[in-house]
Amino acid sequence: MAKYTRLRERVAAWLAEARPPGVALTLPPAATDEQLLRVHTPNYFRRITTGDLTRLEVNRLGFPWSEALVERSRRSVGATIAACTDAVAGLQTGRPFAANLAGGTHHAFADRGEGFCLFNDAVVAVRDLRARGLTERATIVDCDVHQGNGTAALCGDDDATFTLSLHGARNYPGKKEVSDLDVPLPDRTGDEAYLWALGKALEELDRRFAPQLIIYVAGADPYEHDRLGRLSLTAEGLRERDLMVYRWAKERGLPVAAVMAGGYAPDVEAIAAIHFATVRGGVEELCG
Repeated sequence: MAKYTRLRERVAAWLAEARPPGVALTLPPAATDEQLLRVHTPNYFRRITTGDLTRLEVNRLGFPWSEALVERSRRSVGATIAACTDAVAGLQTGRPFAANLAGGTHHAFADRGEGFCLFNDAVVAVRDLRARGLTERATIVDCDVHQGNGTAALCGDDDATFTLSLHGARNYPGKKEVSDLDVPLPDRTGDEAYLWALGKALEELDRRFAPQLIIYVAGADPYEHDRLGRLSLTAEGLRERDLMVYRWAKERGLPVAAVMAGGYAPDVEAIAAIHFATVRGGVEELCG
């Protein structure tokens, strides 16, 4: 959890020094009941917000339940909604990028949470923007090392949302869902093979879907020193991954909202540095 504090400190220090025009840290509101209930079932929402969970459900979450956990999760979803809103609005100002310094809770299903994820922030954001008439067609580009199984399941019958997931074939979750485009990768894939696979996946996306918004799930866990990753990407390879997504979006005039997702290296500073490069790269590539 310390990575979030260190990431915010890095971003704040960079903004104070570099002062990129039109870029600021803001504190968005928490997601409302109405926003969350567009995705999650009333029964699950009641039980997760009151703590009426079985021991199995708590174990599946990976966190002990508390009111603070629910509030943090609401705020994380609210930040993804705000990032998507600001990215879309930024098309008019030449700054079509925003980032949530947390988020990426892609293992949450309509009726359950798992893998440190209570609510599915990306899907809630897509449906909220659609309800407000801000965008209709969105692509969730998920580059976390773990498949976004909750996202895939939630969007399986949503023709206006395209889900793309690059993930470790042998990594969590054991049972994968079906995304619109899944790219399972072997252990120790490395930079070159990973970037080639991402490039081919973006080409396939081009052929199959025309989004109006990209939500980029920029997990730091493909990193070579991550405890849960196993894909063996270097920090430089992860930076090139980010830039490939940003440049693809820029060439097509698409706004991008980035969320940080996983990162489990023993060195918290290394995780924070990878996430910071994701944020800075988006600002410099898309808001310059």
